[in-house]
Amino acid sequence: MLVELVAFVVSRQHAFEGRPMDGPPPDPEPVARTSIEVRAGLGIVGDRYYGQQIHKNAAITVIDAASLDEVVRVLGLSEPLDPHLTRRNITLRGFPIDSLAAHRGPDGSRVAGRRFTLDSGTGPITFQANRPANPCAWMDSVLAPGAMKALRGHGGIRTTPLTSGVLQLGPADLTLLD
Repeated sequence: MLVELVAFVVSRQHAFEGRPMDGPPPDPEPVARTSIEVRAGLGIVGDRYYGQQIHKNAAITVIDAASLDEVVRVLGLSEPLDPHLTRRNITLRGFPIDSLAAHRGPDGSRVAGRRFTLDSGTGPITFQANRPANPCAWMDSVLAPGAMKALRGHGGIRTTPLTSGVLQLGPADLTLLD
C-alpha cells in the first residue's frame, strides 16, 4: 500500500532528559533528515540508539502522522504539529502503524508484533514491530498541554530493523509480511 514518509529524526543525543517543565535542551545539530540509512539489527546510522544492545527491540520508532492530526483536533489547536518534536525516527502518513505493535490477546497471552517493509524506491527494508512507543509527559511540553493523553494508544511503535537499506522522504510502499 502507498504511504508517505513525511519526517525523519536522527539525533546523536537524548533530548528528553530532566524535567519536562524545564523544556528540552537544544540539539547540537539539526535532527531532521531527508534520508536515513538503516542497518539490520542496529538501527539508524548516526542515531543515539544505533547499535545499543539494550535498545535492540526499540532501535527505530515509527508514528502515523494521522495521530498528530488527531491531537490537533482533540486539543483544538490552530496549527498542525511538527512531527520532528515527537522524536519518533520515522513519521509516515497513510497507514495506522500502531495496529502492528505487540499486544496482549483476549486471554492475556502475548501476541507478537507484525513484520512489514518500507520501500521508498531504493529497495525494501524489513522491520519487526515490537511494543508501542507510549507517549510521555514530554509530549505536553514539546507539542501542547494535553498531548500526552491525546496520544495514548497511538503514540507509535518501537521496531527492530531486520534488513538494511536507505529510506527517503516522499512516497513509499508499505507491505505487511505476516
